Amino acid sequence: MITKALISPKSIVVVGGSDDVHKPGGATLRNLISTNFQGELYVVNPKCDTVQGIKSYREISDLPSVDCAILAIPAKLCLAAVETLCNQKACKGIIILSAGFGEDSKEGGIIEKKIVEICNSTGTGLIGPNCIGVMTPQYAGVFTQPIPRLSNKGATLVSGSGATIVFILEAAMQLGLTFSQVFSVGNSAQTGVEDVLEYLDENYVEGESSKVLMLYIESLNHPDKLAKHASSLIRKGVKIAAIKSGYSEAGSRAASSHTGAMASPDKAVNALFRKIGIIRCYSRIELVNVAAAMMFPTPSGKRVAIITHAGGPAVMQTDVLSSNGIEIPHIEGPKAQELLTKLYPGSSVANPIDFLATGTAEQLGHILDACENDFDVDAMTIIFGSPGLTEVYDVYDLIAEKIKKANKPMYPVFPSVYNVRNEIAAYHEKGLISFPDEVALGSAVAKIMNRPAPITENELPPVDKALIREIVDNSENGYLSPEKTQQLLDAAGINRTKEFVASTSQEALKAAKEIGYPIVMKVVGPVHKSDVGGVTLNIKDDVTLASEFTRMMGIKDATGVLLQPMLSGTEIFIGAKREDKFGHLIMCGLGGIYVEALKDINCALSPVSKDEATEMIENLRSVKLLKGTRGKEGVNIPLFNEVIRRVSALCEAAPEIFEMDINPLLGNSRTLTAVDVRIRIEK
Repeated sequence: MITKALISPKSIVVVGGSDDVHKPGGATLRNLISTNFQGELYVVNPKCDTVQGIKSYREISDLPSVDCAILAIPAKLCLAAVETLCNQKACKGIIILSAGFGEDSKEGGIIEKKIVEICNSTGTGLIGPNCIGVMTPQYAGVFTQPIPRLSNKGATLVSGSGATIVFILEAAMQLGLTFSQVFSVGNSAQTGVEDVLEYLDENYVEGESSKVLMLYIESLNHPDKLAKHASSLIRKGVKIAAIKSGYSEAGSRAASSHTGAMASPDKAVNALFRKIGIIRCYSRIELVNVAAAMMFPTPSGKRVAIITHAGGPAVMQTDVLSSNGIEIPHIEGPKAQELLTKLYPGSSVANPIDFLATGTAEQLGHILDACENDFDVDAMTIIFGSPGLTEVYDVYDLIAEKIKKANKPMYPVFPSVYNVRNEIAAYHEKGLISFPDEVALGSAVAKIMNRPAPITENELPPVDKALIREIVDNSENGYLSPEKTQQLLDAAGINRTKEFVASTSQEALKAAKEIGYPIVMKVVGPVHKSDVGGVTLNIKDDVTLASEFTRMMGIKDATGVLLQPMLSGTEIFIGAKREDKFGHLIMCGLGGIYVEALKDINCALSPVSKDEATEMIENLRSVKLLKGTRGKEGVNIPLFNEVIRRVSALCEAAPEIFEMDINPLLGNSRTLTAVDVRIRIEK
């Protein structure tokens, strides 16, 4: 939990503070002193009466009451310290910098658990252990450097990794990004990333709270909690960018179905972030650039003017923006001609707007005014460096002035980080942000402009929940029989092919008469039927049927043979996979053998809205095939959308479904028919 004592303490004690600023306790004390903490500051050090000029107590028991304690002592001493602080000194905020707890050993884990119990029982907020600390505009309770500029208007950074915070801050400060609050949650013994989000959400004040939130997440333990509070913050106007590390599938799980093989926790993370409206980043630099760009007004559209005095960077930025679906509109007409008369001969206003290496601050002002008031663009990027021949304070001062007054975002790129480092530093001193690289900025702006709106509508098609529950409640773990699978499809309103399971040749012949030739035969038992020769198509007579039945029953693990009518259409695929903590991941794509061969699959977390299902289909690489091409009949897309949501509704009614495959789902312009379906139950 986050308490007031962790945000704005009136008194702080550094337990383990020392004169050695190369140790965590000494460095933390130095940072508190150098950033002018305005409250009472104490130290506990058994060997000193003063530390860095601050009164030091020999024992924690000698302290007066204190709001917040920062512990930089061995792990084995922390339990007794916390006990005294919480029970005798009215301490409501504990930050444990020390390592050697649950991340280190079983014994350390026991100590960590007992510390959490004490903090919970006394209403004390705990950050850590094994963290770098907390920073707010009131104090810098960390042992690391650098200390960024702290302001209520800055971004908020929450990280599960202490070292990563340091690297993020270093990159961010080079852009001039300021911070409102920085939380390093370490082991998240009591307070994790999701808990900080809860605090930020429940204590949000319009006009005062941070509008940009940066997350670095290593373990997502409570995705439902993250979704609740991140969604709420986004509805309040907060923009969120996040890294979720550990997305590779090294050591991937063995899975028995197509869906299980292609689903993964990382796909669930992507689907969760998409549903919420979080921009996912994959590196520190990308996170910093996206967060810095989010500090500007949100563009109202996807039309960008690139303003430059250097052609190469403008071309590279045009490439990255255009390749991500951002328009660089051609600018022409009377207003463009009027602007051109104010620039040096040889300049171009077509977009990119190039006012040459000799362009002046005054000319740049005319360009920015025209883009703001006359041209149909939604945002501007300004690329202005220097070969080192002259100072450019006047240009950067003008850019600062225009940015403060503009309604459209103006993103400045200052690539000459050496030649005009003094001018850039002066620009940042005004509390403004700049970017050193036009391509990195272009990628960040594209992510912001392409971010889909958060999903708010989750209404699903009606299904027979009572029948679904009856079937699932009376089923054992494992794959359902074909009969129960058919019943579940019927209860979910999913059209299926007529089918029969035969265990004898006579039953197979009887089923064939009811279905009518041509017929498809599939072995029952083995999971991957095609791999073991367990599928035969277009059977047209009794002799072939009897022969194939005998052959299939000889396949290892065969328990019967499934008979279906031979249908035609485009093979598509819908699946579901239950992901631990996330719920069901619903998947769709081109079906049949192409599922694993092409891996053209899109996902969404259940419940899947109509808009999400539309995105899943429209973003498939094979969508043109599904819609019909070169005279071939396409698939009924609205019906495809509905079946995706019916599978979602089935999973919502039966969370015991662990894996589900409909492959193929045969589609044409009129109907979709489930041909081969497997449902695995794990209670």
